Formats: sequence, structure tokens, C-alpha cells
Amino acid sequence: MRYQPLPADVYRRNRRKFMERMKPASLAVFNSNDIYPISADSTLPFQQHRDIFYLTGADQEETILLLFPDAPDPKHREVLFIRETNDHIKIWEGEKLTKEQARALTGIDTVYWTSEFERVLRDLMRHADRIYLNTNEHPRASHEVETREDRFIKWVKQAFPAHKTERSQPILHRLRAVKEPEEIAQIKRACDITGAGFRRVLEVLRPGMYEYEVEAEFAREFLRRGSRGFAYTPIIASGPNANILHYIQNDRKIGEGELVLIDVGAEYGNWSSDLTRTVPASGKFTPRQKEVYNAVLRVKNKAAKLLKPGITIPEYHKKVGEYMTEELLRLGLLTEEEVKNQDPDKPAYKKYFMHGTSHHLGLDTHDYGIPEEPIQAGMVFTVEPGIYIPEEGFGIRLEDDYVVQPEGEPLNLMAHIPIEADEIEAIMQEARAKEGK
Repeated sequence: MRYQPLPADVYRRNRRKFMERMKPASLAVFNSNDIYPISADSTLPFQQHRDIFYLTGADQEETILLLFPDAPDPKHREVLFIRETNDHIKIWEGEKLTKEQARALTGIDTVYWTSEFERVLRDLMRHADRIYLNTNEHPRASHEVETREDRFIKWVKQAFPAHKTERSQPILHRLRAVKEPEEIAQIKRACDITGAGFRRVLEVLRPGMYEYEVEAEFAREFLRRGSRGFAYTPIIASGPNANILHYIQNDRKIGEGELVLIDVGAEYGNWSSDLTRTVPASGKFTPRQKEVYNAVLRVKNKAAKLLKPGITIPEYHKKVGEYMTEELLRLGLLTEEEVKNQDPDKPAYKKYFMHGTSHHLGLDTHDYGIPEEPIQAGMVFTVEPGIYIPEEGFGIRLEDDYVVQPEGEPLNLMAHIPIEADEIEAIMQEARAKEGK
């Protein structure tokens, strides 16, 4: 394991919070992800299902968690099932968790092999009235691939048709949205790794490089600092590519005088960071580029101050739209008449800023949360406004990650990462000066 796992007590607290919200005489089951095939004998690197990881810290395939607060036998109130190691697995894959290691990692005393799961479940279901099933209810979820969780849900409904079912997701969306201090520390570690990668890129970025060469510099720094790599597919968008919001080809040659929009984040221990910076390939912004850049930065800084307990995401986005409208008027991209006659359902600013300003951040880059409910202290959000001007050949987005505080302004986990235009220029110019000596 290349990252430092959180103490078992964190996962005990997470499980306790979940079980406190379960209905009486009910149990809940959570499955790990599959190892997904590519073709022939090739597979993608394993990524643990974030829900079971949140509740256990177990980062291994074929793992199952069973929670049953009202189990007649106390030892079955928390049960972990893990894959049993054999000599073949030891030789070809390395050893898996032992039962003793699993207990120490998760804080769960009762650990069985995964092969025993069906027998144990059938026995415990005799004492339960209902079962909590963990469907994927994220608003952006894709359901094209059947997961291990999906297969279990099909099976359990057939095997126990008389039992009532409940949904785990409404509970998890509330719990995972508010982070424990130890969880925030993991996100901060991911942010620090991302910052190191960005400083490296500021030193080496030159016109004539390919976008994928910039991506490679980030990968180098991430891996050497204990990250498994990118928290999401990186965006390295030079020149007009910055106006493609989810541009991921990263194969264009960077031109002289162009801006490069960089949207990347390291993961650390399955926790995500999410950074965006837009930098001048030649080391210096043009006056127009800097004018637009500073407008985006002002919106970001003002938007972040809104992230306080009590405000809802829709209210927040409405206010940020007002900030952006002011800046677009100042830049001459909108007119007073356009604003006056705008459709309330499609504000004029959306022509140049067409995406949302913030999303929850955590174990998933677009993490769990309920947007209709007020923001709470302990939630972590990105703040990422942008202005995209295809007719001028560039787009600018800036993004930092913030923790909502009980009082006052949110804590910027990326405050140490350069963002002011003058500071970025100074770092890039200093690197060029050293290179010329």
C-alpha cells in the first residue's frame, strides 16, 4: 500500500453514523468493485467502490461489508468478508489481507472469507425484516456496465422476495458530504501533491511542447509522491482547445503566445483533489489575456466567500451568475441590453460561462451531496468559474478546493498553489532565466 491509511476509528465512526440511521430489524450489504476486463487477459487497475471504502478502509477486490445493528449475536452486527489467499494467488498477485490485518485496518472484529458470505447472509436474514441495497444514485451516474453490486441486488431480491428493501444512498449522500477531520487531511495531502505537480509544470512549460508532455510532468510528480495518479482524466487544453469543457485528447502542439488550461488533480488513498489553472505558454500573459484572467479570479474569490452554512447550491449558483454578469459587462462581452432582455431560465452570462461553479469533492471527484439541502460545515467544494471566448481563441478557468467552516470564510486547501497572474509569470520567467544561464 503506497498511501498511509486512516486510523480504524474513522471507519468505526462512519459505520456508526450509518447504522444510527437504519430502520429497526434491518441489515445492509456493501460490495467491492469488480476488476474490469479490457480484452484478452488484460484488466484495468483495481479501483475500490468508494462506499465500502468509506465504511471500512478495505482496498481489496471481492470484499463485502454486512451491517446488522439488531443482530441477536453481537458479533454479527458488523461483519467483513474478504478474499482468501492461496499459494497460487501469493505467487502471481501477492498476498491479500489476512483476517488479522483486516481487523486492524477496519476495526471490524468479525471477519469471514468471501466464500462464506451466502451461508452467513441466509442465516442472518432469518432475523431481519428488511435489507438496505446500495444502488448508484449519483445524478451523473452511467449505468451501462453491470457492477458486482448490481448482480448482488438482482440475486438478493430473488433469494429473499418476502423481505422489504431500503436504499442506502440517501443515508450515504448525507454522511459522505460532511467530512471527518482525518478525511479532510487526506484531501489536503492530495492537494499538496497536485500543487507540487503544478509548480513543476510552471518551470518546464514551453511553446512547442505537446499537451501530453505536460500531462507526463504531472504524472511524474504524482507517482513519486505516493499518489496512484490522476483522480480523474486530466485536461491539458492549449489555445482553442480550452473552449472544449471536457477536452481530454491532450495531443495538440502548444503554440507561441497561447494559454494552456490545465485541469488536473492527484488522488491520495482514494481521496480526490481538483485543480484548474490557466497559464501562458510563453511565460507572460497578453494584456487581454490578463484582463480576462483577473476577471475570472475575482469571480472565484467572491464565490468562495459565499460557501457558508445555510446557503443552498441553487442560491449559491444564482449569486455567482450575478458576479459573472458584472465581469462580462466590464470586459465588453455582454451589453446592458442583453442583460436586461435575458431569459431568466437562460441568463446571458451562460454564453461565456456555461457550467456550474462548484461540486462536492471527496472520495469521488464529483462527490456525494444533496444540492437542495443547505450547505454544512465540513463539506468540501470546488470553486471553478471560467470565461470561454472561442472568437478570441482562448478560454480561462480557475479552480481551488475549499472546506466549509462553522463560521467565517471557507478554508482554501490550495491557498499555497500559485494563482495570481503576476506570481505565475514570475515563476515561469525565473525558470527561463535559470535555463538561459
